[in-house]
Amino acid sequence: MSAQELAEKHKLLECIHCGICTGSCPVARKTNLNVRRYMREIAMGSKVTIHPQNELWSCTTCATCGLRCPKEIMPYNFLIDIRSLAVEGGQIGPTIGEALESIFKNGNPWGRIRSKRSEWAQELNIKHASEGNGFLYFVGCTPAYDPRIQDAAKSLVKCFHKAKIDFGTLGDEENCCGNEVYGMGEKGLFEFLVEENIKLFNKYNIKEILTNCPHSYQSFKNRYGQTNFKVLHHTQLLAKLINEGKLKFSTKIDKTIIYHDPCFLGKQNDIYDEPRKIIESIPGVKLVEFDRNKERSLCCEGGGGRMWIDIPGERLAETRIKDAADAGAQILAVACPFCLLTFEDAVKTTGLEGKIQIMEIAELLSQAM
Repeated sequence: MSAQELAEKHKLLECIHCGICTGSCPVARKTNLNVRRYMREIAMGSKVTIHPQNELWSCTTCATCGLRCPKEIMPYNFLIDIRSLAVEGGQIGPTIGEALESIFKNGNPWGRIRSKRSEWAQELNIKHASEGNGFLYFVGCTPAYDPRIQDAAKSLVKCFHKAKIDFGTLGDEENCCGNEVYGMGEKGLFEFLVEENIKLFNKYNIKEILTNCPHSYQSFKNRYGQTNFKVLHHTQLLAKLINEGKLKFSTKIDKTIIYHDPCFLGKQNDIYDEPRKIIESIPGVKLVEFDRNKERSLCCEGGGGRMWIDIPGERLAETRIKDAADAGAQILAVACPFCLLTFEDAVKTTGLEGKIQIMEIAELLSQAM
């Protein structure tokens, strides 16, 4: 893609060079990423160059820049296209390359074999989608393979059983949703995953997909271009089940809880109320808020492929953990697998172990039932 094509596609000539994109970028302060300068270079017809790794790959695709741009330009989408050029030219770090290769070979970025994908659910009496009624629980790569996130997935299944939800999974047939593949710029692999996943969904006549990962939700809802199935994030369904009286509580949780808005759930899909309604419905809970919440929420730094490449400097997750502790929270509640992992790491690196606990919303519900 030429500089002119990039400029036209992303409306770069409409940029007024106000610098809000760079000023609002959560990672700009710890890298040299200046997306305004980068867009200006392309708009002026400069040859497309690939900036250093720590700049190009620092973007988490959180969408803050796009939300705040007064001209409604989406700088993060521009950076994804620059990443596509880097991928095509082989200008990517080894960890990114390994993740992409594993997705192509094994259907997941974690280097795990496909036949292990459903091991987490062996004792949970879960039907395969072929036996279900068209309602699919799409587990996702991280909940399927990471031991910590498996606990959250098991808690969600417990909630399903409690509410008598008829659902199925794809078991070992499940593939990566492709959201991070897209964010890393490997659009050819993303299109391959879309095609393979749509084949599976059609094969089992899937009409509704529920996922506990905002990244999968974003991918299925906004990038697959499909109207054959409805997509739900698990907080939407759980809030509905509580409201209908299908999930009831038997245990109080006398804790002060703060909720973190995931970028792909909040900023990109405007889902803010349901997670809070779930937490507030739990007996004994006191819900407090971050100063930076909802559309101002601070990214955990897990999106856009950042789970597979580290950028030097203080992590945003560490800032978030300190803010949660300052707000008096005993539990930081999350609704995203990546947030859960980045925050648990940050608890250790900030020395706040034993002072604040990270829990997925489904785990909170399961504990209170």
